[in-house]
Amino acid sequence: MTTPDPDRPDAGARTRPDLPETSRSLPIVMLRARETMMAPIRQMLQKVDVTEQQWRVLRVLDERGTLDPKDLAQAACLLNPSLTRIMQHLERKGLIRRKDHPSDRRKVLLDITPEGVALLRAAAPESQAIFARLEEQLGRDKVERLLDLLNELSGLELD
Repeated sequence: MTTPDPDRPDAGARTRPDLPETSRSLPIVMLRARETMMAPIRQMLQKVDVTEQQWRVLRVLDERGTLDPKDLAQAACLLNPSLTRIMQHLERKGLIRRKDHPSDRRKVLLDITPEGVALLRAAAPESQAIFARLEEQLGRDKVERLLDLLNELSGLELD
């Protein structure tokens, strides 16, 4: 328990009773959960020398195949300007490649290289171990339900 601040007359009192406690605020709880999940993943990514965003790009390209940058940015939850920087970096590392669009010379397509696939394979055992620990602590059913609920939430239009 914290000691109330004597210089603050409302110390310990809720000043906004119309707002839920932070433990019941979905955005805050989701951020806390994200940080819990991302801490071991960030350690794993450091070992293979990629950022979270680069990892997402590689995962999406591996899963979906060749994509145009707009579709890749959307699938990897990135803004287009961020993707441009990430693409340049991953290209320099030889993990992705650009291809000419077959019907529109102004467009490019992106694909993962064999080196990019090898990086994903190298990280897979540790990634699987992280998720095995999650399932061990939460249970497979809860993890599956959580994924289903979060995917459902992602599909909503709240604005």
